[in-house]
Order: sequence, then C-alpha cells, then structure tokens
Amino acid sequence: MPRGVGETAATAANRRGFHNFLQSSMTAMNRALNPLLKWRPGLKDGAEILLLALALPLYYLVRGQVEERVGEAVQRGADIVILEKNLGIFWEVELQKAVLDYHWLVDSLNAFYLYGHLPLIGALAVWLYFWHRPQYLLMRNAFLISGAIALVIYLNFPTAPPRLLPDSLGFGFADTIFDQYGEERPLTPTFFVNQYAAMPSMHFGWNMLVGLALWLATKNIFVRALAILMPFGMFTYIILTANHYILDPIMAIPVVALGLAITLGGRWLVMRILSKESRGAKERGWVSWVYWLVGIDEDSEKSQEPAPQPA
Repeated sequence: MPRGVGETAATAANRRGFHNFLQSSMTAMNRALNPLLKWRPGLKDGAEILLLALALPLYYLVRGQVEERVGEAVQRGADIVILEKNLGIFWEVELQKAVLDYHWLVDSLNAFYLYGHLPLIGALAVWLYFWHRPQYLLMRNAFLISGAIALVIYLNFPTAPPRLLPDSLGFGFADTIFDQYGEERPLTPTFFVNQYAAMPSMHFGWNMLVGLALWLATKNIFVRALAILMPFGMFTYIILTANHYILDPIMAIPVVALGLAITLGGRWLVMRILSKESRGAKERGWVSWVYWLVGIDEDSEKSQEPAPQPA
C-alpha cells in the first residue's frame, strides 16, 4: 500500500474513533443530565423552596433569642467540661494545642466551619433533589424535624461553646475564630446566630443525615466515601476550632435518630391510612400534597406497585 494511502486511512480511522468517543460521551452526559433537562417547575417545586426558605431562617433567628442568658450558658459549658473530666474524655484542649502552631491549618478549619457546612449540604441537596428524590425527601424531613428538636434544647438549655468560656476558668481553650475574623463573622450577622447553642452539635448531626442520604442514594464508591468522611471531618473541625465539646456531637446522634424515626413513622402512618385501595383520592389532589409533606415520593411508589394482571 502506498504511504500516502496508509496515512489517509489511519487519519480517517482516528477521526472515526474520536467521533465515536465524542458521541458516546455526549450520550452519557445527556443520560446523566436527563432529570435536570426534563425538569419542568411545578407547584411542589415552589412549595419546596418556600418550605426551606421559611424553615431555615426561622431556625437561626429563633436561636438568636437567648443571647441575654450568657451567664447560664457559660455555667452550663463549664459543667460539661467537669462532666467530661469525670468521664475521662476531656481531650479538646490537648487536641487543639496540637494544631495551633499550624496557622494555615487553623485558618482552613475556621473557613470550612463558617463556609463549608450549609453550602456543601445545599449543593448535595440539589443533587439529591433532581437525581435521587426519595433520599432527598427523607433527608429534608429528618433535617427539619431534628432541627426543631435541637431548637427546643437551645432555647431551654443555652450552652456556651468551649471558645467562649472565660480564660479565668483556666480551661485553656483558644478562640481561633475570633483571632481570625474578630467579633463579626463574615456573612454571618450577630443578630442572626445564637453563639450559645453548643449542645447538641447540629453541624455534626446534619452531616450525618446527609451522609446517610448519600449512602442510600448510590453505590458509587467515591460518593459513599464522601458520605463516611463528612461526619468524621465535621467532628474534627468542630473540636479543633473549640466550637464544640466532645459530648456535643455525641448528643446530636439521638436528636438526629429521633428526627429520622419521626420522619419514617409519619411516612409509615400515611401509607397505612392512605393505602393503595384509597389512592383514588389522589385525583382530588390533597393526598398528593400529604405525600409530599411527609416525604413520600409518588413516582417511586408507583414504580413499586405491581402491574395489573390480565383478567
């Protein structure tokens, strides 16, 4: 075969290979983006935005109503330190001292604590909403219910975090966030946040919930690794920055478990009352909204119903 003809054939083969690769990549991308591309906003989408838009600011605003109980909050924080000493788990000061000389690490931990919590949860919630709706609905209700439970605790038992305990108590905590940012946290107005809501740590608890939702949503090894690392990473951040005691994330576990139990119990109760035989009421619309409220994904329920048998 002449050299020129061989080169032309090789070039054509390379072009065909590149074209096939490009076509398969576009097909895979379209398949991956299909839930987003097919999405058409509806009433429930608007209700979802409204629900979260009202719930989350209310949570933070109400937390800010206990700022005047500083003395009580500080005393409760000191009591937690004493309790941890009696239990032999008062390790926070030594752990923090181990990283204080690494200023870049401390600054990174503070930045993640302030910026990496809700933004990361928000991004993962969007992914779950479009691609894994049942897991999103589970997370949403457990998230809001556990937050409401924590809110009751914050209002009745305000607790100062380790970094706000007075130096006169002699515990030795360092307020790295104040050292880096001063009194005014960026993007976090003081009227919007209650500084004395250390226990339970919903930073940790909500990371647990998101991790559970991610684990249930996919078998992808990288996503499941993220699901495991998120709560462990948050545990590390909140302790090393002296924003929480070791008992705070531990106490968040039963709060999250109760929120999850109420979520699952509500779904079970609704499914028992509104059984398959009564689902004809959906045509009137209200049952569909009850399903949405308790976190039942109708599409997944329909896919689980057995196909009608021929007469």
